[in-house]
Amino acid sequence: MDSPARPPTRERILDAALTIFSAKGFHDTKLDEIVAKGGISKGSIYFHFPNKEQLFIALVDQFADLIERRAKEAIDQQAPGIQRVRAALEAVLETFGRYRRPAKLLLVQAVGLGSVFERKRLEVNDRFAQLIQTYLDEAIADGSIAPVNTQIVAHAWMGAIYNVVIQWVYTGEPSKEEIMGALLPLLLKSVDYR
Repeated sequence: MDSPARPPTRERILDAALTIFSAKGFHDTKLDEIVAKGGISKGSIYFHFPNKEQLFIALVDQFADLIERRAKEAIDQQAPGIQRVRAALEAVLETFGRYRRPAKLLLVQAVGLGSVFERKRLEVNDRFAQLIQTYLDEAIADGSIAPVNTQIVAHAWMGAIYNVVIQWVYTGEPSKEEIMGALLPLLLKSVDYR
C-alpha cells in the first residue's frame, strides 16, 4: 500500500513554524522546535529562509495571499458594483474566522517586532487598500457611488477593517454578523452609497 506523498519541505517548514509560533510567540520560538515539529533539518530551514524573521514574514505573505485569493473568488461571483465590496468584506471575515489562530499570530503578535515586520505590515495594508481602491473605482464607473478620492477612502476603509478584525480575532467579539451589520453600512455611508 502506497503512503501519501509528503508535502514539499518548504510547506512542512511553514506549517511547523506556524504551529510553534502560534503556541510560543515569535521571540520564544527556537528553530530547533520547528525542526522537530516539521521533521526537517535545520539546514533545510536555512536553505529556504535565511533567518527566523524571514520565515515569519513568509507566513505573513502566505496568509495575505490566502485572504486575497478568497476575496477575489468572492468578488468574481458578483456583478460589477458595490456588491463586490460586500462580497469581499464577507470573504475576508470568513477567512479570518476560519483561520483565527494564524490571524492572531500574524496580525497581533507581529506588531512591535521591529522595522522589518512594520515594513511588511505596511506592504500588506497597501496591497489590500489597492484592492479596495480597484473596486471603489469600479463602483464610481458604474454609478453606484459618487466620485471620491478612492486612494484615501481605501486606506480609511483598510484602517477600519483592520481594527475591527484585530478586535474580533483577539476576543471573538462582536460576531461576524454584527460586524457586517455595523461595519458595512458605515463604510458604504462614507462613500454616500444608499
